[in-house]
Amino acid sequence: MKSDSAIKEDVLDELMWQPDIDETQIGVIVENGVVTLTGIVDSYSKKLAAEKGVKNVKGVKAVADDIEVKYGAAYKKTDKEIAKAAVNALKWNSSVPEDKVTIEVRDGWVYLSGELNWFYQKEAALKSVETLLGVKKVVNNITLKQAIKPTEIKAKITKAFERLADIDAKNIKVDVDGHTVKLKGKVHSYVEKNEAKKTAYAAPGVYKVENEIEVVL
Repeated sequence: MKSDSAIKEDVLDELMWQPDIDETQIGVIVENGVVTLTGIVDSYSKKLAAEKGVKNVKGVKAVADDIEVKYGAAYKKTDKEIAKAAVNALKWNSSVPEDKVTIEVRDGWVYLSGELNWFYQKEAALKSVETLLGVKKVVNNITLKQAIKPTEIKAKITKAFERLADIDAKNIKVDVDGHTVKLKGKVHSYVEKNEAKKTAYAAPGVYKVENEIEVVL
């Protein structure tokens, strides 16, 4: 089992490895495998890149991202400018149904709402706007609506786990309550835990995933 100091060293190395991140701007605290990131960066995409990179480090059980986004004067955008760019970004993304997503921008925070049929559409909407200049954070409040029985949801997720080489299906328990999926069990990495969540979300009829899988090293 890796010590917190060893995990921290690997996290710092990973941040240094990322070409778009200045690791000197980011603070790292590790406690019992849980990594907390602090500091200030000048774009939301850098905040996302830091979090994604850390999640891939072996030994990391969870990541708390407390990094703040502050744009320099030359790169600041008004809420109106961000909203206009977000509308265009959604129009250009063929995975997002037209006129189904509502955008609201307040102080650089982008709020997405509306109703879609598939989780991949909700994710596509998020990814379309999260890297736009001036965005500080994206809150994805888009809801999903799809008619399918809970028993069918569980069966489809279980089969999906069994197909994937990166997921040890026998160690994961799937419970379904309406359109909410609860995952329990034990895996050997944060990446495997996250992959299980993504796979569950890809199943038709899933509106919410509660990932209670434990990372055991």
